[in-house]
Amino acid sequence: MKIVRFPHPALRYKAQPVKLVDNEVRKVIDALRDLTYQNEGLGLAAPQLAVPLQIFFMNPSGEKDQQQEERIFINPVITLREGSIEKEEGCLSFPELYQNVRRAMKIQVKAYDPEGNPIDLILEDLPARIVQHETDHLHGKLFIDYFSTIGKLASRGFLSQFERDFNQQQERGELPSKKELLRQLRQLEELFKEGKPPATQEQKPVI
Repeated sequence: MKIVRFPHPALRYKAQPVKLVDNEVRKVIDALRDLTYQNEGLGLAAPQLAVPLQIFFMNPSGEKDQQQEERIFINPVITLREGSIEKEEGCLSFPELYQNVRRAMKIQVKAYDPEGNPIDLILEDLPARIVQHETDHLHGKLFIDYFSTIGKLASRGFLSQFERDFNQQQERGELPSKKELLRQLRQLEELFKEGKPPATQEQKPVI
């Protein structure tokens, strides 16, 4: 697995809730963790790997040796938003692009961990911002959607270059056509909708 870049259609594709944590889902979780650190990020969502599942990883410290800061969120729902603050954000699917984004200062998020245990957290500041950013990814929403008019103008060059790079990769045969990428996403979506066999020791229901 690798991180897909804008304008890959997976970034606008709404992810499916996780029904069961099996070996394949655990592989996705491991990839999210590994790729976050490899790319010096703070969080990463499954759609950024072209996997339409509602999972994301975060570590606000950005440090691999700070494992106590690591969290996996499965099927997250933000149930409360308070305050508002504008700060700079980046995204691993938009390398080197940074702009100010206004988000809630304080949130409550409910989710599940990989063992099926419920998560119910009140978060503020950076952790709250990461959760909002990554939860957006699960619903096909991107941080560029929040840019101000000035921010959008300042980012046009980056976005145009991302699009050129993407088109060139397709022309060289390094990436399938958009139609084929969407077909692959729909195929994965149907597999996830169908669910998996009954749980075993390595397959645990999430809900």
